[in-house]
Amino acid sequence: MTQQLIIYPLLLQLLLSIILMFFWKKIEWQRVISIVGSAVVLGVATLVFYYIWQNGTQTIQAGSWKAPFGITFVADAFAATLVLLTSISGLAVSCFSSASVIPDRLRFGYFPIFHFLLLGLTGAFLTGDIFNLYVWFEIIIISSFVLITIGGEKAQLEGAVKYFTLNILASIIFLTAIAVTYGLTGSLNMADLALKVPELKNQGLVDVVAILFMIGFGIKAGVFPLYYWLPASYHTPPSAVSAIFGGLLTKVGVYALIRVFSLVFPENAFLSQILLIIGILTLFSGGAGALVQNNIRKIFSYLIICHIGYMIAGLGMFTKVAIAGAIFYLIHDIVVKTNLFMISGLIYRIKGSNSMRNLGGFYSQYPRLSLLIFIPLFSLVGIPPLSGFWPKLSLISAGFTNGNYITVAAIIFASFITLVIIARFWSEVFWKNPEERPENPKFEYFRDIRKLRKVQFVAPIIFLSLVSLYIGFGAEHIQVLSTRIADELLNTQQYVDAVLNNQSQTMH
Repeated sequence: MTQQLIIYPLLLQLLLSIILMFFWKKIEWQRVISIVGSAVVLGVATLVFYYIWQNGTQTIQAGSWKAPFGITFVADAFAATLVLLTSISGLAVSCFSSASVIPDRLRFGYFPIFHFLLLGLTGAFLTGDIFNLYVWFEIIIISSFVLITIGGEKAQLEGAVKYFTLNILASIIFLTAIAVTYGLTGSLNMADLALKVPELKNQGLVDVVAILFMIGFGIKAGVFPLYYWLPASYHTPPSAVSAIFGGLLTKVGVYALIRVFSLVFPENAFLSQILLIIGILTLFSGGAGALVQNNIRKIFSYLIICHIGYMIAGLGMFTKVAIAGAIFYLIHDIVVKTNLFMISGLIYRIKGSNSMRNLGGFYSQYPRLSLLIFIPLFSLVGIPPLSGFWPKLSLISAGFTNGNYITVAAIIFASFITLVIIARFWSEVFWKNPEERPENPKFEYFRDIRKLRKVQFVAPIIFLSLVSLYIGFGAEHIQVLSTRIADELLNTQQYVDAVLNNQSQTMH
């Protein structure tokens, strides 16, 4: 029973989605159920993380089918950490959604679909089978497509078409790679593939399959040159939806890249070089894109792309220090990006605009709120000792150690560009005097923060800001965790043994 704890976050998200459907038209009940349920999921995810930390990698074989033939769930330190981060972001966004998403959208099933999305994310992190990873990805795509279109505004539908088209293309490429992999090995269990793929005679075809996986996951992660769907769509839905998208959706693509290219296709110099080049170009292109934007949410969208480059570059260098830096950055980025999109929603509700040209004077009007927003903004920049500083230090150290000086230059460039962008953002939104412009009656209600659902709006931002501060000021603990994850990713035998040899626990 204790071992089955690893799938409880998954089952709880499914249960929440089902329960919420029975309260379809009772909006206040949906708000309460979602927030309370998300808090319970966070508690269970914390227990799962602690259990994995104490006992090592745990597996469950569904339906008494032994691996590699059945459906396998695997919780190692990497998966448990991401399930915990998903539950943290899920609770914050659930609380924020209860205040920021208008009732008409809630009546269209926002909360049930929101928890289906979290179900798909949790399943993707816990699956031990590459075909089931595809299935969880499809659940994520379907749920996110509904969330991005809920409300039916023109900009949303346009963004949704771009989002759905590119992600369906990614799914087709991913499915093609799965089919070829099965044809070559007769297996789709990732632990089994870790043993069989290195033994294949035609390694040239293996490289082709790996590139197909790289393209499929790369589109979902938003890497160069496959990221154009992201800034075209992430700014269109409600800010609560953008928050969960910005924090977690691209990260599941990064997770898949790290998992598959450390477990199934490790120690391949050719693939590592490609990943390194992609990471560098992603850093440059995302930073350059953010530099020329005026819309707050588009700026944050391009910064998602830019900062994905840190993680891909760390994977490309493929050393323990580099991967630990990439994992540390992944942990930091999920929390900060979720928070920033919620902040953009709060600014929009108070000021009635996402355009920096129309903003200003925020600090003089809301000094305490501005100081709160300062934390995630400059955590993103990586001002020491905030959370973004420490993983960059690891990545730069790994780059110098391996002689990857171009990678080091790209990391420093992206950090400098981020500093310039956030400094401009702070100056335009918080310090400059607001321009005189006609009042928009649509936002008259939101101009005074006292008229907002203040607790639901501000509490999740405070919550994630505290998490960011812990990551920064408790960096030694996150570094220990990241190093352990990197060690498990580089030494795959523990994962393989847990899946293929420790099969006593079954789920009926």
